[in-house]
Amino acid sequence: MAALKDNVDAALGRRLADELAQAWPAFPRRRFAHGLAGALEPLELTGRFGEFADRLARTLPQAFPDAAAVLWRCLDSPSFDGWMTVPCGLFVARHGLDDPALALPLLAGLTPRWSSEWAIRPFIERHPELTYDYLHRWTTDPDEHVRRLASEGTRPRLPWAPLLRALIRDPSPNVPLLDALAGDTSPYVRRSVANHLNDISKDHPELALELASRWLPAGDGSAWTARHGLRTLVKRGDPRALELVGVTVDADVRLTGFALERVRVPIGEKAAFTLTLELAAADPTDVIVDYRVHYVGARGVKAPRVFKLARRTLEPGRPVTIRREHPFGHVSIRRIHPGPHTIDIQVNGRVLGSVAVEVTADGPA
Repeated sequence: MAALKDNVDAALGRRLADELAQAWPAFPRRRFAHGLAGALEPLELTGRFGEFADRLARTLPQAFPDAAAVLWRCLDSPSFDGWMTVPCGLFVARHGLDDPALALPLLAGLTPRWSSEWAIRPFIERHPELTYDYLHRWTTDPDEHVRRLASEGTRPRLPWAPLLRALIRDPSPNVPLLDALAGDTSPYVRRSVANHLNDISKDHPELALELASRWLPAGDGSAWTARHGLRTLVKRGDPRALELVGVTVDADVRLTGFALERVRVPIGEKAAFTLTLELAAADPTDVIVDYRVHYVGARGVKAPRVFKLARRTLEPGRPVTIRREHPFGHVSIRRIHPGPHTIDIQVNGRVLGSVAVEVTADGPA
């Protein structure tokens, strides 16, 4: 499988140079592309974006208003799209920071081509009042990408981006934006709001619960946004979050079967397990079933990671059986180490049982 960074290569640079030359015939294409392949080779994804942005700074007009005008003209071309526009947003963030009244509308113009969620963050920190004026206006923009930018760009813990530490301490400036977008007609926007609420829940669970309780009764998509945004609190077994999403924390549910299909699994393969739940109470009840994996790290066992499994309605006398395969392969955020890994079953926030799987570096026993 090709790495993400491979999308940002010399060929992409040539296509970007063509777009810029079409918008500004004086653009020095050869100077922009000279030695690009060699410069990109040792760099990872973010470094490659930075290299493109550095080259834009050396080849676009030196006055930011003139450079911005070139990028606006690029937006007339439908083929100015995708990966090539990310370093353009980075260029705006670096060189338009002292000219926010020109830079912010340009970021809104770029965001339908590829999200400006990373590029807007320096403006939030340097020019909060003006930036939030734009953000509030964008919540009613006809374009779903611009509306999403108002939520995604302000996320305190946006992946692949520097933390917005002031908003981690106090997310209240974002609340009016989220209230405006929680029931947006676009699922793309609502998912961003849910992820934003999930960010808030990690530092301010009380505020997250307050927002969710406000959104859940709405007749639009706000209820989905609230439920999805509470997922971390639900996985942690927070009784208030569980109650809000409609499950009973102390439901009398029993784990009557839980077994692995094999107890040794080589790295790169999957551990398959089956569990059976039964309800001891007299009335049907909804349950949220998750499982937790205690990964072995280089320095011992890590804190468990929770994975969603199922939501079911249990009825008296009717056992429910669920099967799942969990991969033990290396991924970008996690390296698998050999050793005993524990898998727990968690129902409505309560751990009901555990099994151990031996993850090996060799082939199956």
